[in-house]
Amino acid sequence: MQENLKLVIITGMSGAGKTVAIQSFEDMGFFCIDNMPPSLIPKFWELIKESGKITKIALVVDLRSRSFFEEIQNMLIDIENTNFIDTQVLFLDASDEELVSRYKETRRTHPMAMDGLVTEGIRKERAILEDLKTKATMVIDTTTLTPRQLREKIIAAFKTSETQGFRIELVSFGFKYGLPIDADIVMDVRFLPNPHYIQDLRPLTGMDQPVYDYVMSFPETEEFYQRFLGLLQTIMPGYVKEGKSSLTVAIGCTGGQHRSVALTERVGHALEKDYKVNITHRDKDKRKETVNRS
Repeated sequence: MQENLKLVIITGMSGAGKTVAIQSFEDMGFFCIDNMPPSLIPKFWELIKESGKITKIALVVDLRSRSFFEEIQNMLIDIENTNFIDTQVLFLDASDEELVSRYKETRRTHPMAMDGLVTEGIRKERAILEDLKTKATMVIDTTTLTPRQLREKIIAAFKTSETQGFRIELVSFGFKYGLPIDADIVMDVRFLPNPHYIQDLRPLTGMDQPVYDYVMSFPETEEFYQRFLGLLQTIMPGYVKEGKSSLTVAIGCTGGQHRSVALTERVGHALEKDYKVNITHRDKDKRKETVNRS
């Protein structure tokens, strides 16, 4: 039997924090869509139901007119009549004064005050949203909240048993093949002795014990490892506290075959004691592939 879909509709006042909200749901593993027209949503449900692969969905819905609002009301009624969608409505609000201040800071135009004052746009939007707000499952007033505090509230309220926690992506790579474009931290270990110049070790990788032992046999390797691991252990709690869902750490040597692989393995296994760690060796077999092609 197919598990019910979990649907969260994110709506509320323009400028109240919907961007932070949708990013928070993305980090919790929700399939997120920003501003899908309500008229397309029924077809979307059918596609989702047929696929059977998506179980958590978050939709950001902005209001631009009274007719748009009526479409959303009809959509909610249709959803309530289904037996496979569990729906929650998150409404984000803030004081008029705070919303005006945010629009002044960003110099954006309020969507309902294209040719008028921001305060007039806010007044119109409040009138349209009044009924929807009363039907919301949860209302969050973001007037005094920082983005981080809003994120914490949302995660606390909507996290599920399947919600992914903080994870570390450790990637070894070769500088000759380019930097990983998604790396948050890059460490260069080309200063360490290179097994490439040892004939018996050249065809092996840092996953092989002889290469691993060779790389780790030098005092400079041990000093680097201890200092680098200590640095990562020091900064990780800060990333978790800031609400980051993952951190990508890339360790590189010349070809990504020996030194970076060995160090990535050692660092990764040490961090596994406290965090979820995924280890990827991007270029470990690049040299072998090149030799085979030639």
